[in-house]
Amino acid sequence: MPQLVPPKESLLLIDRLALSDIKVLELGEFVSAPYASKMMADMGADVIKIESPKIGDEARRNGPFPNDIPHLERSGLFLFLNSNKRSVALDLKTDEGKEAFWKLVKQGDVVAENMGPGTLERMGFGYEELKKVNPRIILARIKGFGTWGPYAGY
Repeated sequence: MPQLVPPKESLLLIDRLALSDIKVLELGEFVSAPYASKMMADMGADVIKIESPKIGDEARRNGPFPNDIPHLERSGLFLFLNSNKRSVALDLKTDEGKEAFWKLVKQGDVVAENMGPGTLERMGFGYEELKKVNPRIILARIKGFGTWGPYAGY
């Protein structure tokens, strides 16, 4: 079967990925926000996953695990969802953790989160607070039943 080869003039050299100028802060657990930010990382975004230092992401406790031996650093699900990301452990309930988070927000472009409705606001990190620190910040909220409306609490 003959191969179609485009003319030389139409070949484009891609020297960087589409989102290589974007910094994403991920406040995500288990699948939805981590998967969304993984796709951004795979397209070149600098994604920083923020986990609680005490419990980490729930995905760490879900397999598959090599030889079926659970280990927080060897969950196939966690490793898949968090490839191409950097990470930091921050206790966002402490002044030190909050200060570190605000420094990241100042440099960031996107905050991706999938916490329960109102959680970010109760922590003091709602969109109104985020945009005071960084007016160009984008808040990407991933909720199974929406942020408001009759099923938001599910």
